Amino acid sequence: MNLEMQRFKAEFFKALAHPLRIRILELLAEGDKSVNEMQTLVGSEGSAVSQQLQVLRAKNIVSGTKEGNKVIYTLKDPMIIELLAVAKQIFNNHLVDTITILDKFKEDEEDTVMPKN
Repeated sequence: MNLEMQRFKAEFFKALAHPLRIRILELLAEGDKSVNEMQTLVGSEGSAVSQQLQVLRAKNIVSGTKEGNKVIYTLKDPMIIELLAVAKQIFNNHLVDTITILDKFKEDEEDTVMPKN
């Protein structure tokens, strides 16, 4: 069971491992959208958006419902929104750590150039 869960997680994160797929998920976190809406919002070709949606559909991360001549996409699990928020927090934590290191480096450099009395 543990190995199955690890495989699921690995495949799940592989499905998320593309900047455009992440952007699509961020857009869908705001509400359901058609390919054309997403294409306009990301400034990308429809084929690129469609290709990435196909990957997300294959992994059961998004679903599509046909409405007239267009397909409306939605997140299959609202927990994706929380996952994206956690990823943003992790990024911010790394950024804070990097800024702290750079500040320390700058202080050390200033001390070397102009020693404190």
